[in-house]
Amino acid sequence: MKRILLYATMLVFMQASSAMSATVPGPVVETDWLKVNLSEIVVLDVRSDLKSFIAKPKYKTNAKTGKKKFVSVGGHIKGAHLLNYKKARATRKVDGRDVTRMGLPKPAFEKLMQEAGINRDAPIIIVSKGMSTGDMTAATQIFWQLKYFGHDDVAILNGGMAQWIMDGNEISTAAANLTKGNWVAQTERKELLASSEQVKAASDSGKISIIDARSMDQYFGIWHKSYVYADGHIASARPLPPQLMMRAKMPVKFLSARDVKKIMIATHINPKSASISYCNSGHLASGAWFVMHEILGNKNASVYDGSMHQWTLEKRPTVVLKYK
Repeated sequence: MKRILLYATMLVFMQASSAMSATVPGPVVETDWLKVNLSEIVVLDVRSDLKSFIAKPKYKTNAKTGKKKFVSVGGHIKGAHLLNYKKARATRKVDGRDVTRMGLPKPAFEKLMQEAGINRDAPIIIVSKGMSTGDMTAATQIFWQLKYFGHDDVAILNGGMAQWIMDGNEISTAAANLTKGNWVAQTERKELLASSEQVKAASDSGKISIIDARSMDQYFGIWHKSYVYADGHIASARPLPPQLMMRAKMPVKFLSARDVKKIMIATHINPKSASISYCNSGHLASGAWFVMHEILGNKNASVYDGSMHQWTLEKRPTVVLKYK
């Protein structure tokens, strides 16, 4: 009897191991690939609107034709693990100052992943709602944190849930699985993170591309967020807002490497140079980093996580568009 139980236990373990044997093919996957490989990977659904996880998609009916048009994401991919993006960033002490909305420290990020039910060494596909550029940069922010802590087997679903639904794939409205995972950080890749002093040195030298991932009106200093304390941008920074990195219309999808290179050259960003990306708080900056580091394959790219919030909190100088 003991031998039978031992054999059964080993068989279950082998089946569980083989069920997660896939590795992601690149930083971005399409819905066709995910549909074929769904049983071999872990879907990590990243969103702030948790109610939509168990809701049905919304459609609008054309009064004249009677045709239904998809307008809002509801539900999730069957078996997906839910990660509350509102818990993905925190206030941290930097040189005695409280810097808000930063990436989590190691213990907190491990806890976040474990609460989402993620296990160590799992091949992960991050799925956002895919309705806005903000959705996709929430995915890149979690991707960046996973990479920072040594997890390489991870990719993002291009177009997110919006693309999954529009392609006619199966949708679940079941409650999130609350089984705890055993994910642990492997390392801290500090080369993916830039400090204020490194940004200042890059700005002074002009040898490292500084990428401002905010909207153009914020870049030029027309207005700023409430938690940013000055108008304008960091000296020598060049703009690359989300609308130039991805198609902003739902489903939001990343542009090809070829198209991104053309846009970077047009905005005077060298796609081959070392770079530091920033925004207001690190969220959008992760998108610029993702494009540079992952889609273009430039491994000399980092994120200034404190971004303009930290920069202006430290009362560092900014450049503002002058009006005549």
